[in-house]
Amino acid sequence: MEKFFRKHRAELTGAAFVYPALIYMILLVGFPILYNIVISFQNVSVMTIREANYDFTGLANYIDLVKNRILLKTMRQTFVFTFFCLLFQFSIGLFLALFFKLKFVTAKPIRGLLLVIWVVPMTVTALIFKFMLQTDGGLINIALQAVGFIRRPVEWLVTEKMAMVSVIIANCWVGIPFNMILLLAGLNGIPDELYESANIDGAGRFTGFFRITLPLLRPAIMSVLILGVIYTFKVFDLVYVMTSGGPVNATELLSTYSYRLSFREYQFSLGASAANVLFACLIAVALWYLSLTSKDEVM
Repeated sequence: MEKFFRKHRAELTGAAFVYPALIYMILLVGFPILYNIVISFQNVSVMTIREANYDFTGLANYIDLVKNRILLKTMRQTFVFTFFCLLFQFSIGLFLALFFKLKFVTAKPIRGLLLVIWVVPMTVTALIFKFMLQTDGGLINIALQAVGFIRRPVEWLVTEKMAMVSVIIANCWVGIPFNMILLLAGLNGIPDELYESANIDGAGRFTGFFRITLPLLRPAIMSVLILGVIYTFKVFDLVYVMTSGGPVNATELLSTYSYRLSFREYQFSLGASAANVLFACLIAVALWYLSLTSKDEVM
């Protein structure tokens, strides 16, 4: 036995680190996902939850969700929310990364302060924005009226269009520092000698950006966008605290809709079905990312 442990010491050491995490993932991640898939094909609600066996309903729950039309609306709003959040988070994050790439004295302190935004819990950020965006007495309306930008207070969280704009602004506020840090790490990995050689050859800043920076930054950009899609697509706490999916389902996303069905209307099977739609979308994004990375490795 002692010889066996000596011979396989490296493998056993690796297994000692890997298997606890694997068991954790199976019990606390894998099993809930499988159970969620199972009950989406059954009739589980507040009326039937105490029954020993649940009735098998097949695709009836998914059909009911589609017939209700709220699912299609929440899917559309989820994609709109994700698209505009990614657009602004990535654009502003890339601009800040390029800015902090410059060598100046206060770059590190300011960059550290921006990271505080990302460290603050999402619920705290949601409460802050909820108070700042209040129609009467909200800091945003007071500031905009003070500079003469608006005459009447904007109903940020009351009207349908402005409610979606409000949650997009709040989520961008959280996501910009995350994008900035990852893109800045990618920029720091690009050798300065390439830019010096390009300057010698007569290339300007715009040429260097499009011919050197963007191509070499492509792996970091792909990682930022894929992670952004995953994190934004499943946003729940920010939207739930700010609007609870309202007004009139205007900010209802797949995550908040699934929660509402399961824990406010107690239709657990319908909630599980909505959650599975969200899970399927994220799986599709993950598979797309794996296909892109595999192509890059082949090239």
